This record gives sequence, C-alpha cells and structure tokens, in this order.
Amino acid sequence: MFNLNFIFYSPWLLLLFALFIPLLIRDLSKKKSIGLKVPSVRNMKENGSIVPVLFFLKISKYLILSCLIIAIARPRTFTVSQNRDDTKGIDIMLSVDVSLSMLAKDLQPDRITALKDIAKKFIEKRPNDRIGLVEYAAEAFTKVPVTSDHEVLINEINNLNGLELIQGTAIGEGLAVAVNHLKDSKAKSKIIILMTDGVSNVQNAMPPQVAAELAKNNNIKVYTIGIGTNGYALFPTAQDVFGELVFTEQPVQIDENALQEVASITGGKYFRATSTENLELIYDEINQLEKTDLKSTTLYNYKEYFRIFLLVALGILYFDAILRWVFYKVLN
Repeated sequence: MFNLNFIFYSPWLLLLFALFIPLLIRDLSKKKSIGLKVPSVRNMKENGSIVPVLFFLKISKYLILSCLIIAIARPRTFTVSQNRDDTKGIDIMLSVDVSLSMLAKDLQPDRITALKDIAKKFIEKRPNDRIGLVEYAAEAFTKVPVTSDHEVLINEINNLNGLELIQGTAIGEGLAVAVNHLKDSKAKSKIIILMTDGVSNVQNAMPPQVAAELAKNNNIKVYTIGIGTNGYALFPTAQDVFGELVFTEQPVQIDENALQEVASITGGKYFRATSTENLELIYDEINQLEKTDLKSTTLYNYKEYFRIFLLVALGILYFDAILRWVFYKVLN
C-alpha cells in the first residue's frame, strides 16, 4: 500500500515570510503612482503598457525571496511502503466449503455468514502474513492467491454465498487446490485451514487423504474444521414459488474421521465447531498456534522539489536583470 504525502523538511523556515510580507504589503498599499524618475521622455510611449513592467520590477525581489525561502524549506512528497521478507513469514490458505448446506441455520445467522465474519477477524489479527482463499463445493477454485493485500481478500470473503458453484462436497479437491497454490511458497511456514460441514460425495473427486499426503510432501500443515451442531439443523432443501429457500430439519453429517486423518497426516489439528462462539474460539486457537516472527520495515521514499523553486528564482532574477538593462538602454 502506498500513500502520497506532501511535507516540508524544515517547515519552520517558512516563518521567514513574516520578515518581508509587511514590507510587500506596505509597498503595494502606497497610493502614489508607479513610475520612474527619468531625465527625458523622448523615447517613452504615451500609452500605459509600461505599468505592468514597472509593477513586476517592484515586486520581483519579493518573488525571488519567496522562491528561495520555499526552496530552503525543502518541499517534498513521499510514499510509504512496507519492506518484508516473505521467507520469514507464514503463508495461509483458507479453503472454504460453499456448498448449499453451508446455509444451514445451526450457527447464527447461518454457517456461511458466521464463517465469513470470524474469518475476517482472523485476517485482521494477522497483518504480517500472506493469506489466500479457495472456495469449493463439487469443484474447487482459487479465489485469491496468497497476498498481503488483505482488503482484496476480505472483499472476496464477503462475496462467498454458497450458491455460485456446482453443488456437492469435494473435500479432497478443496484441499488439493490449496496445496497446489502453496507448494512453491518460500515462506517459513505454510498452513491450510480447511473448513467443511459435510461428507465428500462427488464421484471421481480426489480423496481427502490423498490430498493430505500431497500437503505433507510439500511441508504444508492442515488444520481442519468440521462446522455443524450435534444432532439436527435447518437445511435448505427446496425453493418455493417465489424462489425463496425452504428449510427443513435434517441430521447433521460430518466426515470427522476423514478430517481427523487429514490433520494427523500433515501435523495439524482437527476442530469441531458446533456454534458461532465455538468457531471463533477455534480461530483464536489457530491464531495462537501459528505465530509469525516476521517484522515489516517501513520505507519512506522521498521526491524533492527545491530545485524547481531555485530555478524559478533564477529565472525571475534573470528576467528582472534583462528588463532593467532594457530600461537603462532606453533612458540613455
């Protein structure tokens, strides 16, 4: 992120304006007409075209002083950037199940909304880590590659709705896509937070255990989260004549054995989120388990403008000298 700023290196030097501004006001407020004492008017024109020139000669010294004061105060703009060594940080992929069942209402107000709110809080607590996003249902896609631009990531999390992919649950595919994205990362630590509320039910999809072996071979740790209360929950099962979802009570089924196995293979940990509060505690625990020692260095890149004002002062001085020389030639 860059922010453009304008400052003076020595702003206190601008107080020098106070030394001559009263003199300028006094000169400009004099009621006598502007003119020059001349021995002869032989070569002088009778129109008033000479008045602007005389006015310039009267204030030129103040213009030159103004430019010099601004120059020595050193006007500058600067950009602020963060210098970070990504090999010392943690790269995190959030792999989120967005199948239709994530609209179930056992978490408040529903699973997907609760997950989005808590995931955003998690991201805000990790400003120095690069984080990405994978969404999956019957298929999986990378929504955001690992990035330090968390604003983009949060915007994409807000857009998750559980309705945009082919329905089904392919846990292995969601994990495999996240692994494929992280495998070439040079970060000190690579982790995936895999979230689902169901059981793999897509034919010919990669089994979660196979995807877990891929993660292990690429030194990627996987934390798995099963989302759903124990017992029954209101699931979307149909649509009414107005296109609104109809919810009915259905048993909650989560393949906990597979999720535990994935976590065990990769050296991670399995969690069960039976409520919104429980899910938030799980994210807090993961946040504590995965600490980063990456420290960003703030860089200030300056662009100086004092030369411009020095050149302007030199230009005014040169123009002033030319005008005075021309007047001297005319009057003599």
